[in-house]
Amino acid sequence: MKFNYSHIFLFSLLCAASPGYGQGDTDAGIQAPSEPYLTSTFEVPQIRVVPIATGLARPFAMVFRDNGDILITERYTGKLRIIRDGVLLEDDIEGVPAVYSAEARAGLMDIALHPEDDSLVYLSYTKPLLGGDEPEKTVALARGKLVENTLTEVEDVFVASDPEIVVSAAALLFAPDNTLFLSVGGAAAFQGIGVLAQDPTTHYGKLLRLNSNGSVPEDNPFVSSGEFLPEVYSVGHRNQLGLALRPQTGELWASENGPQGGDEINVIEAGRNYGWPEASYSRHYRGDWVTGTPKHENFATPEILFWPSIAPGDITFYTGDKIPRWQGNLFVGSMRTGRIPGTGHLERIVFNSRGEELRRENLLTELKSRIRDVEQGPDGFLYVLTDEEDGALLRLELAD
Repeated sequence: MKFNYSHIFLFSLLCAASPGYGQGDTDAGIQAPSEPYLTSTFEVPQIRVVPIATGLARPFAMVFRDNGDILITERYTGKLRIIRDGVLLEDDIEGVPAVYSAEARAGLMDIALHPEDDSLVYLSYTKPLLGGDEPEKTVALARGKLVENTLTEVEDVFVASDPEIVVSAAALLFAPDNTLFLSVGGAAAFQGIGVLAQDPTTHYGKLLRLNSNGSVPEDNPFVSSGEFLPEVYSVGHRNQLGLALRPQTGELWASENGPQGGDEINVIEAGRNYGWPEASYSRHYRGDWVTGTPKHENFATPEILFWPSIAPGDITFYTGDKIPRWQGNLFVGSMRTGRIPGTGHLERIVFNSRGEELRRENLLTELKSRIRDVEQGPDGFLYVLTDEEDGALLRLELAD
């Protein structure tokens, strides 16, 4: 299925400030905190928020190396930055592939390290294909070997099928068997693009599962039937920005942006269809419902639903010992609530003994910043990235 470039350009303009995508917002004037400060929470009376580094330009994702380095992607600059011994190095890592970032939902996105060799770096990004005023582009997965501060032997191990849609989601997560999950978004509802999520000939609106070299695992759910492309693991997604494994069950959980309302967190199962755009709890940006069918027996039902939208970014389950009362909680980065600028936060979701949602708490609302990434560090602390022009890496600690 092909679309007119003018439609895609108009779509980018209409969605640039949308909470569902949460990609092109520019909530100007927000400065990163320069000193540690205390903030109140429910089960833990006070948390200390410690700035580790500031001056990041629209950071998207972070990852921790065994040597203590923290690698951070900057979306629109296309740079891979290093925080070493608590200091953001001036020089970025050389060898990152050329990134297309001229549109709001393009750029350098997620980063992952091979579980058995953390010098093997995987990057998801918008790949330019042809030049000109309206260049073709698609989402790609690059792999390189990090030698000192340079990526070497860089190659694209996967390139998505259709070159005409700007993909605003390309989350990465290694599974315990060393296969790699890659989300491919771009299946918005504008001009009928949402149907790509159900289209068997494209990667858009799908969650993919790849071997670490980019090849297709033989046990992928559609390898035998050919119903969908062989890389596809699950279908019917709009825009997945966060992936995490639930420690208690080993389940794969994924956050998904709706347009206006209807953001979801789903438990992902191989071969399942998650309904977009045929079943959704969301409205179009103009106000009308996406569909009259919020749920259907043929489609998986969301585990967690957000109304109004919070524009969920990355997600992580906390298992550390630094804040014991938070163990087992799910943390969700929020970039904007209900289409209101300056309402990003870190959302904490608590579960009961049966694993069912019990309550939610909004943290870091005082920052008025977009929270893009949240990760548990190897030291057991929780780290968050603010997606701002003056972006920051923050660490959350017990106040006492």
